[in-house]
Amino acid sequence: MVLKTESRHRLQQSLNETVFKNLLIADSGKGHVEEMVRMLRDLPGFRAARINLLHVVPEQGSAGSEEHWGAAASLLAQAVGRMGLDASEVNSIIRNGDAKQTVLKVAEELDADLIVMGSRGLGRLQSILANSTSQYVFQLSTRPMLLVRDDLYVRHVNRLMVTVDGTGVGDDALKIACEMIRDIPGGQLIGVHVARQELAPSRGASSKGDDLLNNAVQKARTFGVELKPMHVTDADVGRGVCKAAEETNADLVVIASQDRRPLVARGLVDLDKLLGGSVSDYIRVHAPAPVMLVREPERG
Repeated sequence: MVLKTESRHRLQQSLNETVFKNLLIADSGKGHVEEMVRMLRDLPGFRAARINLLHVVPEQGSAGSEEHWGAAASLLAQAVGRMGLDASEVNSIIRNGDAKQTVLKVAEELDADLIVMGSRGLGRLQSILANSTSQYVFQLSTRPMLLVRDDLYVRHVNRLMVTVDGTGVGDDALKIACEMIRDIPGGQLIGVHVARQELAPSRGASSKGDDLLNNAVQKARTFGVELKPMHVTDADVGRGVCKAAEETNADLVVIASQDRRPLVARGLVDLDKLLGGSVSDYIRVHAPAPVMLVREPERG
């Protein structure tokens, strides 16, 4: 099928756009976040992105003390050097306050299109008891977020896996995955659909999973990407996604999340979801690769 000239122009313009233009790196001074940022900067879709590097000085450590602010500035400068970035092109931000709330607030101020944070990979209850910043932001942010666990070896992104569920936010995740992988030489994109039970298709018809994956394959092609479809059957969807990531040796996992978030008070952690069966939270803790979470935008 031949595209009209205007349609071809729009498609090419889309293909040439930077995937993420404004990154917020919440630096804790440890973990593998810096390695992940270096890897991202090697990807065509990230090379032109603005880097905003945030360090939060705890309230109890501020009290007008120049020592804490000087130490924070030194930490940020060292991080910029380790990541091989040009200091003049990095927006270094030092804020005083609660780290959890500050990351969310700064992300809103900057209109960041991706938050990158490290994580200790604690389970839900452990995260609550440990007052985990990354878990809090992961649960409450409406923006795409990339979590890099401290216990993972960060690899160059060559094999990217994306979950396929046929939802609107699932399509957003697929679009991001395609935009990330399409310009990587030899890059592979795997689309995984997890079914809780094997459903036999009606005679002469395909199953729902087949239809979802076939649609994903077609959508990926509009971005110039060939998607390899993969079926997984597991009663636990999160476990199924992690199993698929391990089998495919994925370097990065992109997931769509429709997990319910608090609607009344953004300052309160959604405890019933944290302690319940959150698929995205399970993947955050157990995936064998860094996880990028794509949220469904909140409705007004």
